[in-house]
Amino acid sequence: MPIALWQAIVLGIVEGLTEFLPVSSTGHLTIAEKLMNIDIAGAGPTAFTAIIQVGAIIAAIIYFWKDIWRIIVGFFKGLVSAEARQEPDWRLAIFVIIGSIPIAIVGLAAKSFIEGPLRNLWVVAVALIAWSAVMVFAEHAATQTKRENGLRPRDAVVIGVFQVVALVPGVSRSGATISAGLLRDLDRLTATRMSFLLGIPALVAAGGLEAFKDQKDISSTVGWTPTLVALVVSFVVGYISIAWLLRFVVKHSITWFVWYRVAAGLALAAMLATGVIAAT
Repeated sequence: MPIALWQAIVLGIVEGLTEFLPVSSTGHLTIAEKLMNIDIAGAGPTAFTAIIQVGAIIAAIIYFWKDIWRIIVGFFKGLVSAEARQEPDWRLAIFVIIGSIPIAIVGLAAKSFIEGPLRNLWVVAVALIAWSAVMVFAEHAATQTKRENGLRPRDAVVIGVFQVVALVPGVSRSGATISAGLLRDLDRLTATRMSFLLGIPALVAAGGLEAFKDQKDISSTVGWTPTLVALVVSFVVGYISIAWLLRFVVKHSITWFVWYRVAAGLALAAMLATGVIAAT
């Protein structure tokens, strides 16, 4: 049964707000869908979630277009020129590729597990609270002495591995990757920028795969019109969220989000324990 347009708009807002903030977009989308009595089981709803994430990622592509183009040009120049391989743009391109490998492997290998047992709201509640401790530790341990020109291959690997952890709903991809960057002593702005750059290929690939593979499931379940409406809304709200977060992290710790995460996790656990919403 197709979802209503107002539900699509709400879900688009939730996705756009939470995709880049360190609070878990998948977790919040799952909670919102359950509160609106939308059946989250099956390929259709899963594809809907992945596709509307692309709206937010398109916002990231547009926002970082100059950087992305510079990285692409630097990469192709480096393929044919040893001199170009000494440039920062070549190195950054390689770091994005290296950092994207772990989630590409694990995301495909564990796809059925991620879309099945992990889409349990108890998992979301625990992850929201538990990963908050990691974020606090990362801020406490960070020296923030390294900028973008100080990135090393090991930094990209660590951030990429942390991005894999974010496949658990409730952890948050940005919360995981920014924490990883801080633990590698990147300054907060560089860690956040790397989080965005690594998220673009991962989420575009996931959304594109679902859109191509599950077109019939979308048509026969949530519907393409609500899906496209939610995608556009997530794009607009996502663009605003990116601009706000980049300004915020310059002067503020990511632990500001911990208070919300813990409160949301406890509230969700209370709703689950009292039967307000079902876990699956």
